[in-house]
Amino acid sequence: MRISQSADVSPEAVIGSGTSIWHLAQVREMAVVGQDCIVGRGAYVGTGVVMGDNCKLQNYALVYEPAVLEDGVFVGPAVVFTNDDFPRSVDPDGSLKRGDDWEAVGVTCRRGSSIGARSVCVAPVTIGRWALVAAGSVVTKDVPDFALVAGVPARRIRWVGRAGVPLEAGPEPDTWVCPRTGEMYIEDNESLTEATQ
Repeated sequence: MRISQSADVSPEAVIGSGTSIWHLAQVREMAVVGQDCIVGRGAYVGTGVVMGDNCKLQNYALVYEPAVLEDGVFVGPAVVFTNDDFPRSVDPDGSLKRGDDWEAVGVTCRRGSSIGARSVCVAPVTIGRWALVAAGSVVTKDVPDFALVAGVPARRIRWVGRAGVPLEAGPEPDTWVCPRTGEMYIEDNESLTEATQ
């Protein structure tokens, strides 16, 4: 484990072996960061956030509670995960809101998913397994497994495989193949699954 002297890591956080936390990063109370993760410069991991193994938070990514990142998730530079359906600083009477005046909602990133630089994920949303969110996107609804989404708001524009490259049409209708790995996928009703071997 490597923690930069300028990082602010709560003693109540759980940090896995082999994890690196870089300059000016902050990891809050009760956060769980798995093994062999990278938390980049200036990144923020909120109270109670749970990260699996082999995750990467690039510089200045902001992961607010109660986000959950499964194993192998990539979060690009300056990505923001929101956590409030109806954000307000004050109540209707003008009094300052406190931590217990609202209910946090989170972003869930399934195994192997990737969120491109400067994207915003508006909670509550789930990013599916091995999905890819293009840089600068605004995600306002759930993203299916293996989907490549882009835009504001983000929409599916392609399918991607585990290697992250766009899939090509396969030999049979509703089949797709990864040009890098040769893995086959089957499309059914706007969802994609791995072909059984």
